Amino acid sequence: MVRSAVVAVLAGLFVMGCAAHRSDLDYPDREAIYDRPLEEMWPEVQGFFTRNELPFREDKGSRVLETEWRQEFGGSKVSGFFHRYLVVGRRETPTSSKLQIFRITKSRNKTLQNPAVQIDWGVSRNLAPPSDSETRGLGVEDFEDRLAEPRGENAFFAESGQGQRDMVMEWRVFREVAPLLSKEENAPKPVQVAKAPNAKEAPSQMAVECGLPIIGLGKKAQPGTVMLLGEMHGTQEVPRFVAQMACQAVVAGLPVTVGLELPLENQGRVDAFLDSKGEEGDWLKLMEAPFWRSPYPDGRGSAAVANMLEHLRQLRSQGLDVDVFVFDHPKANGQQREDAMAATVALQAEVGPKRFHVVLSGNIHSRTKKGLPWNKDHRPMGYLLKQKLDDVVALDMAYDSGTAWICSVDSKGVRDRLDCGVRDAKGKNNGERYFVHTWDSANAEGYHGVFYVGAVNASAPAIRVGDSGPGKEGGKSPFVPEAGKLASSK
Repeated sequence: MVRSAVVAVLAGLFVMGCAAHRSDLDYPDREAIYDRPLEEMWPEVQGFFTRNELPFREDKGSRVLETEWRQEFGGSKVSGFFHRYLVVGRRETPTSSKLQIFRITKSRNKTLQNPAVQIDWGVSRNLAPPSDSETRGLGVEDFEDRLAEPRGENAFFAESGQGQRDMVMEWRVFREVAPLLSKEENAPKPVQVAKAPNAKEAPSQMAVECGLPIIGLGKKAQPGTVMLLGEMHGTQEVPRFVAQMACQAVVAGLPVTVGLELPLENQGRVDAFLDSKGEEGDWLKLMEAPFWRSPYPDGRGSAAVANMLEHLRQLRSQGLDVDVFVFDHPKANGQQREDAMAATVALQAEVGPKRFHVVLSGNIHSRTKKGLPWNKDHRPMGYLLKQKLDDVVALDMAYDSGTAWICSVDSKGVRDRLDCGVRDAKGKNNGERYFVHTWDSANAEGYHGVFYVGAVNASAPAIRVGDSGPGKEGGKSPFVPEAGKLASSK
């Protein structure tokens, strides 16, 4: 009776319409149970992957299938991450069943892969249905061996790989398959992505690969929300987190605007790049701005930020409703700069009241409480936005230890200028999964929670200064948008 009720409740949600797209960003806290035997459920599961153009290979007789590799931000020149699904059917009772879906992730770019995730799958990670004697005792790697090794262009996937259970995908399958099994006349329609107003067409939800779901995102990603992300500049992980957040929100039907702490005069170049084909000439025009060639590159002009812009351009090129604005006023100082940045962000929020705004800045600017240890009267951008807007959520960066590209005063006090380079960053290990977590109330800095990006790795400038040193530009080459490669100085 309980499992039948689950199907009935979901059928009610489908009729409500909007509930489908909101729940698609929420990370489930329970398994989806099919009120049908495994033998009846499995053909509909096969049909789901066929309809959604996810080619698969099947280990016949074992209720296990594996999809082909797909690139994150499909077609991107800089992603470097590929994913496939391992789908395992399990018997729950003689008359009910469930799916367990594991997302297998591998990276072509080993510099982006933390050694801690070189997972050694052992027999203790038993994923096989205990009632199926043929597959009892097999783990993820055993299934992969049986379903064959990557071939052709996928042959380079011999390095790091990890598998994570993807319950969001499990519920996506359930929402489509369960009504079919129950012969519901009002079967749910696929979730519609947020299509750009001027786009002729947009892909289906399942056609876009956004990486492993960010846990907790659905609770805070809402129309009209302005989410302030306070970061430590110069990591590979934060720009990737922002790109994945934007991707997952837009395929769930939520238009997204990303705000970046880049100088305001870069807006025209950013707009042109987002609307371009991402060819070499388009990159050159973007990178011609003085910002990318600063003698003191503080991490905001990193290769990872350039990669993020490429990812967002890729989403826009597919007809998805993703926009980007810049809001820094570097010619202003102190409180004037905070005032100007807040005014720029507030204007964007007021112009797009139904959009989800993700605003990335240094973690001083995003605070929503007045005062700093050295200036009690300082009013950060986040504080000013909180006074103007109804729905502002500020999240501080949380991370595991690693490295970051940081500009700081020389520790020995020898130099009278900033010293930029790779520095150790000490954090706290909270696992490998990206997540968003909020507290009951804001802390002393005005943060309402944290966004966690795992172990951090430094991201060098997209364009490096020449051998002549900072302030004496020397020779430079433009950023090369290829996975794992940075432009080098001549």
